[in-house]
Amino acid sequence: MNNYIERLKKFMTVKFSVILVAVILLAAIGYGYRGLVVAATVDGSPISRLSVIRMLEKQSGKIVLDNLITEKLIASEAEKRGISIPKEEIDAVVSDIEKQVGAQGQTLDQALSMRNMTREDLISQITLEKELQKILSDQIQVSGSDIDNFIKENKITPPKGEEADFRKNVEDQLRQQKLSSEANVFITSLKEKASIGRFVDY
Repeated sequence: MNNYIERLKKFMTVKFSVILVAVILLAAIGYGYRGLVVAATVDGSPISRLSVIRMLEKQSGKIVLDNLITEKLIASEAEKRGISIPKEEIDAVVSDIEKQVGAQGQTLDQALSMRNMTREDLISQITLEKELQKILSDQIQVSGSDIDNFIKENKITPPKGEEADFRKNVEDQLRQQKLSSEANVFITSLKEKASIGRFVDY
């Protein structure tokens, strides 16, 4: 009997030690990764990340969800049409943007950080726009007469010696206007045809 009690004591001691170590480890892990659960504390009172997420969803949930649905619809349509954007084409746009922000005394990462964006976000946006451009290529063509009419209607005189660059800038501007207009019609059409299930009401 005494041997049994001694073995039981040893077992309980070992079991308690294991539980204590486990609790200490969990506490250490919880402290190290506390940002996964707690966003901040105020005088020791925690503000959970879940409450932050709920507030963000309440404020912008509908807009963000609509944007994600739109991105998925465009990507799916591009895939159906066999449209893919070469990495070189995206890199060229990123390089142009880097030059533009560099001329303003900033790096691209600094400019993106000010807008709460990452390079991945930027590349995603560029890809999306390029896919739309290719899908709507026939609808966003800009003719020479379009450029002439724009210059005439706005009573603009192109700088001497820079006429070609000026017309190119006007062409890009008109194409962007057409893309914006046609994209709205196209996206509305995609949403009407798609089977979209919303399980959260914002």
